[in-house]
Amino acid sequence: MHTSTELLLTRFLAEVGPVVPLVALWAHGSLARGDYQPGRSDLDLVAVVERPLTDAERGRLEALHQGLDLPLAGQLHCSYLPVARLADPGERHVTWAMAELFERPVTAVTRRELLTGALELYGEPPDALIPPVSDGELADFVRADLRDFWLVKVGGRRRWLREVWVDLGMVTVARATVTLRDGRLITKREALDVLAELGAPDVVVADIRARRYGTPPPVLSRFRRAKLARRFIRDAITRTARDNLGENTAMKTQ
Repeated sequence: MHTSTELLLTRFLAEVGPVVPLVALWAHGSLARGDYQPGRSDLDLVAVVERPLTDAERGRLEALHQGLDLPLAGQLHCSYLPVARLADPGERHVTWAMAELFERPVTAVTRRELLTGALELYGEPPDALIPPVSDGELADFVRADLRDFWLVKVGGRRRWLREVWVDLGMVTVARATVTLRDGRLITKREALDVLAELGAPDVVVADIRARRYGTPPPVLSRFRRAKLARRFIRDAITRTARDNLGENTAMKTQ
C-alpha cells in the first residue's frame, strides 16, 4: 500500500475508535480492487457501528474528519452503518464525503463490492454482517441509477463542463453495461477499455485516462469534451434502455 495512504488509514482507525462505537471498518472501491491511484482515487470506507450515532457523536465525528491534516485526507470518504440497519439498502446513513457530513444510502453496488473483495481494516468481515446481494437486486439498482439519475442529468448542459461529471458519467455507463450484461463489477481501468468497445469518443476516453493515470493528455477543449461526453452518455443509456430499462425510458432524454 502507498505509504501516505497507509499512514492516513492507520491514523484514522486510531482516532475514529474513541469517537464512535466501532464494530468493523472496511475499504471498497479502487483501494480494494487494485486500481488505486494515490492523490487521484478516493479512499472509500464503510464503518459498522453498534448503534445510531448521537448528535454529540456526529459533532465529534465531523471534527475528526475536518482535523485530519495528512496528505490524501481530502479523498477519505466514510459511511457509518448501525448493525441493526444493515439489511435495508435504502436506509440513509451518516456519511463524510466532499468535506461535509450528510446522510445517504450504501447502495447495492457498494454492498456487492464489500462482499466480493473488501479490504478489511478492523473487525469482522463483511459477509459476517451484511446480507447477500442477489444478481437481481444488483441489476435493479443499476437500472434505476441509469434511469432516475444519469438519464435525467444528461438533460442539462452546464454541469458537463466539469471534469468530475464527464469522468464519472462515462465510467458509470461502461460499468453499468458490464453489470447488466453479465453481473460483474469492474474497475475504472477496465471501464475505460469497455468505453472503447462501446464506441465512446477516443479523445474523451484519452482525456479521462490522462487525469487518472498520468498519460499524455489530448488536445480537447472543455466545451467539446462536454458535448461529446453528454451525447455519448445519452445515446448509450438510450440503447441500454431498449434492452434493460423498459418502454418509454428513452423519452426522458429528449
